[in-house]
Amino acid sequence: MSAYQQNWNGRERPGNNRDLIPVTEQCTAGCLSNGNIQGLVYRAQNWNSDFMEPIRWNASATYVTGAHSMKAGYSGAFYWDTRSPSTNNFDLAYRVNNGVPNQLTQSLAPYRTDTRVRMNALYAQDTWTTGRFTYQFALRYDHAWSYYPAQQLGPTVFLQTPILFPETQGVIGYNDIDPRFGVSYDVFGTGKTAIKLNVGRYLEMAVAGNGNYSALLPSARIPTSVTRSWSDANRDFSPNCNLQSPLANGECGQISDLNFGVPNAPPSLSFDPSILQGWGTRPSDWIIGVTLQHELLPRVSVSVGYTRRWLNNFTVTDNLSVSASDYAPFSITAPLDPRLPGGGGYAVSGLFDVAPSKFGQTNRYSTYASNYGTISQMYNGVDVNVAARLRNGVQVQAGLSSGARVTDYCSVRSALPELTGGFSTGSEVPAFSPVNPYCHYAPGITTRYTGTATYTLPKVDVLVSGVVTSSPGLPLAANWTVSSAVVAQTLGRPLAGNAANVTVNLLSPGQLFSDRVNELDLRVGKPLRIGRTKLNVALDLLNALNLSTILVPNQSFIPGGAWLAPTGTQTPVMTARTAKFTVQYDF
Repeated sequence: MSAYQQNWNGRERPGNNRDLIPVTEQCTAGCLSNGNIQGLVYRAQNWNSDFMEPIRWNASATYVTGAHSMKAGYSGAFYWDTRSPSTNNFDLAYRVNNGVPNQLTQSLAPYRTDTRVRMNALYAQDTWTTGRFTYQFALRYDHAWSYYPAQQLGPTVFLQTPILFPETQGVIGYNDIDPRFGVSYDVFGTGKTAIKLNVGRYLEMAVAGNGNYSALLPSARIPTSVTRSWSDANRDFSPNCNLQSPLANGECGQISDLNFGVPNAPPSLSFDPSILQGWGTRPSDWIIGVTLQHELLPRVSVSVGYTRRWLNNFTVTDNLSVSASDYAPFSITAPLDPRLPGGGGYAVSGLFDVAPSKFGQTNRYSTYASNYGTISQMYNGVDVNVAARLRNGVQVQAGLSSGARVTDYCSVRSALPELTGGFSTGSEVPAFSPVNPYCHYAPGITTRYTGTATYTLPKVDVLVSGVVTSSPGLPLAANWTVSSAVVAQTLGRPLAGNAANVTVNLLSPGQLFSDRVNELDLRVGKPLRIGRTKLNVALDLLNALNLSTILVPNQSFIPGGAWLAPTGTQTPVMTARTAKFTVQYDF
């Protein structure tokens, strides 16, 4: 049995900043009116006081015979997860574009969420060797559920009357039986050539205070923050409007969700009971792998493996207050820029905007994507590895991992253009969005190469080694912020909710990639013996070629601006060549 307590997430910085309203600069390039400070967030902060306490217990027994190695066990867990989002005293945040206000956010913070999750599992496995075959069998049964103790939302600036929630049920009860099977075959009976096969089903997400286990939190089923357009006509940086009114007035547009701050409003998010209970209903994936291993020469081996993975049980959230006919299509023309494919000037279509009469109406219903169409996500990959341990003390290992992932949700997007959100299996997959037309993600095959070699110089006993890696670049985006006036040229009207602008990616997935990341690291080491003790001295040279490949490119596009330039505060380019001297003393 084990347990631990963890306080996590950001905390409030020292100093009294709660009387300041935070400001986010939307401009990320060519921000002349804002001192050329790009993407700045300043004045105040949002923070969380979060706490979690997982308690786990397990028991198992193993029985080994000459041919069998059998094991059976039980595991259980209880997760206690509380979170407390907090913000400034005004429950407001401002957004500006090149120093000009265009949007504000209203929130209901602070409030506290409380999630409790339980899990039980039973499993049995066996490894059986007979002749040239070795079999592995395993079966696991999982049962999980969640609930939420009584909680309260408000009172806050925009919710004068608090909302009280009694204890409620989350996940009613998931049941899964996951099989796993493997077999290896010694082809010639010499132990030098083997073929291996493995098949297994895996649950996409571990049982914890996340995913569907926390999705039914009362505070998650009602809007706790909304945005509204803000014109600030007199440039006094203060919204001259009645923020307590959800409708457009003064300098402010209508809020993005009309259920915000309404004590008796029905939940704006409900769930299909079938995705919260039953057998085999959780998101999961199947993996099939085949590997061939062979000894080419004494102490030289090669392995080649193929992996296929596909995901199941995708869910989506349908806004029942709108239909596909409530979304009007529009397109934009990419600006002329030699850095864009073909120099720009091409049309980006398949973009949607909700009818103004439906803006802010929300009645979300989470259910299976198969009720509207098909979401598929498939990966096929090949891994090759060669390892050599030569007689003269040279050891070499090299390999590659090459594969392609294809994601498609076009049929679902046609039925539900209002979808927002992304995939937990890779942030580079374009998220659901009315202004993301790239619902078919197939950037092609990517390959990563690795290699390492070590050699001990005889007589002087000096170890020389090196590691080289070459990783593929990521699919690039050109996120262009388009004004409502530009959108109106094809939409025939301004953006709904008087939104000032919208951001559209001008590149389809895989159309352009960032540079490959190549790195060579070297080491020279010498062991020294001093009596009964041992001293190891080593010199490492990291990024020996001193490459300066961009790791985090700016993907916000402005014609002639700093698109694809390094951005961010955490290592936007490869760290420069670095020497590290290490001494290890063993006694």
